[in-house]
Amino acid sequence: MGTVVDDAASVEFHAFFERHYAELSRLAHLLTGEADAADDLAADALLAMWHRWDRVRAADHPVAYARGIVANLARTRIRSAVRERRRITLFWSQREEKTENPDVPGVVDVQSALRRLPFRKRACVVLRHAFDLSEKDTALALGVSVGTVKSQTSKGMAELQKLLGTEDAPLRVQRRMPAGVSSTGGRDR
Repeated sequence: MGTVVDDAASVEFHAFFERHYAELSRLAHLLTGEADAADDLAADALLAMWHRWDRVRAADHPVAYARGIVANLARTRIRSAVRERRRITLFWSQREEKTENPDVPGVVDVQSALRRLPFRKRACVVLRHAFDLSEKDTALALGVSVGTVKSQTSKGMAELQKLLGTEDAPLRVQRRMPAGVSSTGGRDR
């Protein structure tokens, strides 16, 4: 009898995987800016869900739970990359003479502007405008309050406007998202 439950859970998880893997991969890509890492982060999130599938499938919002796992994995990856860059910079600065080479990008596009936002602001902007999630669904995915989503999205969009040098940043964010991502950027009413 345990095998029947396990088989049913396996079929149910497989269906969940098929429905949400691509979305989770796109979310990871937009949060980290790394296309190569996106599939791995989505797979890692789904693997973590599989290990807790009996509890997750009984939850009210399993997709929000999955998005939260992806967001946490992306945050961890970004923090690790920042620490590694600091170590490399420290290493090379001690080995060579310092030269002043300002890092001035030739072209500022939406993805590079998004990468410059703090993680929580970036996550709120991406989930609200690229994935067209409601404020409530964004809050569920990130494990924060709706008020936090509202303020972080507003502040994130204001920063994007400054970074992009335009007041139409919401439109530019929506138009520049990778293929397959919603661009309606709807708001809760």
